[in-house]
Amino acid sequence: MQANSEHHEHDIIIIGAGVVGAMVARFLSRYDLDVLWIEKESDVCTGATSANSAIIHGGYAATPGTLKAEMNTKANPMWDQLAAELNFSFSRCGTYVVAIGDEEREALKDEAAHGAANGIPVEIISGDEMRQREPLVNPETTGALACPVGGICDPWDVTVAAAENAVMNGVTLKRQTCFEDFIWHPADPKRIIGIRTNRGNFYGRWVINAAGIYSDSVMHKAGVRPEFKIKARRGEYYILDRSRFTLNSVLFPVPTKVSKGIVVTTTLHGNTIVGPNAEDLEDKEDTAVTAAGLDEVWNGARKLVPTINQRDVIAVFAGLRPGGNAPSANPGVAYHRDFIIEIPHEVNGLVNLGGIESPGLTAAPAIAERVIELLEAAGEALQEKPDWNPVRPARPVFRHLSHEEQAALVKQDPRYGRVICRCENVTEGEIVAEIHAPIPADTYDAIKRRTWLGTGRCQGSFDMPRVVDILARELGLDPLEVTKKGPGSSFLARETKMVGQG
Repeated sequence: MQANSEHHEHDIIIIGAGVVGAMVARFLSRYDLDVLWIEKESDVCTGATSANSAIIHGGYAATPGTLKAEMNTKANPMWDQLAAELNFSFSRCGTYVVAIGDEEREALKDEAAHGAANGIPVEIISGDEMRQREPLVNPETTGALACPVGGICDPWDVTVAAAENAVMNGVTLKRQTCFEDFIWHPADPKRIIGIRTNRGNFYGRWVINAAGIYSDSVMHKAGVRPEFKIKARRGEYYILDRSRFTLNSVLFPVPTKVSKGIVVTTTLHGNTIVGPNAEDLEDKEDTAVTAAGLDEVWNGARKLVPTINQRDVIAVFAGLRPGGNAPSANPGVAYHRDFIIEIPHEVNGLVNLGGIESPGLTAAPAIAERVIELLEAAGEALQEKPDWNPVRPARPVFRHLSHEEQAALVKQDPRYGRVICRCENVTEGEIVAEIHAPIPADTYDAIKRRTWLGTGRCQGSFDMPRVVDILARELGLDPLEVTKKGPGSSFLARETKMVGQG
């Protein structure tokens, strides 16, 4: 719906609510700034951040001298404090590059050299040691590169937590607000003074491009880097039932020049994820899985863990990474698929972030810090808020509580005693809390991202009708208006019988 143009001038406007946009918003919320944050979808964390391997990379794989290496290396140690402040789950379970055969074991030396150049603690361990640490690994393993600082997170949880903390500290988030073009100063055609959106015009002194897979389109509207183009890099995945198959850590194959390869990794929820492959596409919305792609993923995974079984698969999905082509920030380094983090000289008022593919999730907090450094270098006098609160309080997760804690919670609020999702043991109390959270979860997928319901063996077939009913009740909607992920995704088409009829 078209809204009236907003003539109020913000200090900063952020485009995009993936993990990078969320971290930028959260870090900027520390300062006395009027920040507007827009997202074209109905919720945060719906693009590249929503479908990936959830790995916090140690930093050994990035080419030394690139922004990817610098941001990865700086960000990795930040995750423990962020997890404590924002109350999201995080585990340094360790990552391994697994070699099969003598040739691959020799290739581990190159990865170790990268790690040493980037200052990352890594070691090459024997095949016997690898099998002791991860009993399900291929028995023919000849060695592995072990990185103890690598880990895993839940990207949904991370992004929602950072976003909520930003909003709690005064950032204004507008969802279903799509960037269309820049507004230019009438007397200075190189000075950006705002943006045009489907919900009207918004004005600000700075615009931060954190549009992920569409970041090239945004920068091109500003006349910046016309040669830069993002191709959607599709990766397909399997999810395995945690009751039948479990790993302890993250297993990579020896990488190629194109990809880190098919990964077999544990998750914070106990499931095992297998994938991704890598296929460059022109279509930035094509998240379909393919028979050929899934076969490629499965065959790659069996090289690392031969005992995986198709009977244990509970879901498949695909995600898109914003792979782009840009020169390295270091003049002495050759052309790379590197990050873009800059204030471009061609225009005034733009902070440009592009090509933030893997390890973008890991690097997000360091990218946010770099944005602040760029703004300060450009003359912004950032003043910290005396009342800034870095803590985003946790809400109860029923399945993680002791029996005594569960009983006390149910006594306080009986809705926590009504289980809605049997597979993941998610209660009505948790769902209602998310609907009324700082960023309200007002669709089924928004509830799913926050509580993990619908992700188990039944994939939501049991809980969906009950969640629709709860959303309708709490939001004052007709059940026909409840959607899966926003406009155009209604669950229900019509009533089939009148209340009271048999």
